[in-house]
Amino acid sequence: MFALAIFGARPGDTTFRLSSPADAIQLPEVVVPSAPTVWVVAILLAVVTIVSAAMVRAQKRVPLWLIVIFAVLFMFGFLTWAAAGSSLPMIGLLFGSLSLAVPLIYGSLAGVIGERVGVVNIAIESQLLAGAFTAAVVASVTGNLWLGVIAAMVAGVLVAMVLAVFAIRYLVDQVIVGVVLNVLVVGLTSFFYSQVLVPNAAVLNAPPRFERLPIPLLGDIPIIGPVLFKQTIIVYIMYVAVAAVYVGLFHTKWGLRLRAVGEHPQAADTVGIKVNKTRFWNVALAGAIAGLGGTFFTIGTGIAFNKEMTAGAGYIALAAVIFGQWDPIKATLAALLFGFASNLQNTLSVIGSPVPSEFMLMLPYVVTIFAVAGLVGKVRPPAASGKPYVKS
Repeated sequence: MFALAIFGARPGDTTFRLSSPADAIQLPEVVVPSAPTVWVVAILLAVVTIVSAAMVRAQKRVPLWLIVIFAVLFMFGFLTWAAAGSSLPMIGLLFGSLSLAVPLIYGSLAGVIGERVGVVNIAIESQLLAGAFTAAVVASVTGNLWLGVIAAMVAGVLVAMVLAVFAIRYLVDQVIVGVVLNVLVVGLTSFFYSQVLVPNAAVLNAPPRFERLPIPLLGDIPIIGPVLFKQTIIVYIMYVAVAAVYVGLFHTKWGLRLRAVGEHPQAADTVGIKVNKTRFWNVALAGAIAGLGGTFFTIGTGIAFNKEMTAGAGYIALAAVIFGQWDPIKATLAALLFGFASNLQNTLSVIGSPVPSEFMLMLPYVVTIFAVAGLVGKVRPPAASGKPYVKS
């Protein structure tokens, strides 16, 4: 931030638009001078950094709220600098960020469940893609969106079961199986797209879409209302899924058994938990969640299926799992970061910002590398993750 203030100072004011014309409550625009604001933010960041360093020297843990304050300040300063002389539509920026993060959040939930139970789910990409393909075809043929959702979940379960059978029953390396499944599903969906969907696009690849369902009162809350509560049913289900996975993992018997199998399968076996059966069915559950996430690419947005339309979202979701330390809430926040960075580069390119779009696409991955390296905190996967269990 100091480098931007010293070497990249930009004249003009930055306007933050906090409402869209359709909002029930209109908030005034916030206009700040670019150069002085960047300096103020840089000084505040330095203060937070000094406080954090002092806590580390005293062998105290840096609280999460202090990290959040640092991140918010930095982003505010960066946006002020990048949009100098322009107007930044915050509602559109945040709404688009959430939209891009939806399949990543579903995928990260699938990854958390898989790794917590001891199976590395590299095949999230294939489960998302299979869900997107199946949802588009079934919804196009039947005209029923919910049949498309069910079909997508079944497709995700089938892909996950192949992973589970080879990894759990035949003890094949889980990473290799996952990568092979990703390549296989990409090949199959690309073949069917070219040979079946393209010649019959009007019948097989013209899916309807879920309409937005504004929630009364909540949808009228300034800023967060249009972003969170004027969404489709797929997004609302995602909210429930995040809460359900978190509560289930840490506050139910199911979650206790699942985590026991992923941490110490031998100990779980001695108290009567069927390790491999637990792993198999939870991997299948993870596949259903990822398949549901795949629907967002097609019937969630009303877009026809296209080859490799997930564009590596499964791998990004896996990075969010690691970044989120195998916790569903933290993984969701990490997925939101990826979505925000992806949409930010689109927004900045529209307003003519000097920041190269490639830099914005690179930023979340750089942050992930630092997080995994231990700068944010100790990152330790479940002890038995990726290790097959053979009952002795």
